[in-house]
Amino acid sequence: MSTPLQPLGDYIVAQAEEAATKTASGLYIPEKSAEKPKTSKVVAVGSDAKHVKVGDRIIYKTYSNTEVKVDGVDYILVKEEDILATIK
Repeated sequence: MSTPLQPLGDYIVAQAEEAATKTASGLYIPEKSAEKPKTSKVVAVGSDAKHVKVGDRIIYKTYSNTEVKVDGVDYILVKEEDILATIK
């Protein structure tokens, strides 16, 4: 996927994965009650990023990111040091 954002330094641009809309038992979760997703897919990396690449799924510190909307798409900018793990 291509993004109009090019992060600088060790910043990462990611797109949040969709929050669950149903429970495992099939009940629908109201939008107001749904938790914010805590995982995202990396769509661009800055030139100084060393440990993640485009396409990785990441878990990051909840309050350390910046949310932006570009061309109607929501993105998250997060410093590489604030990424806690990648998901295999």
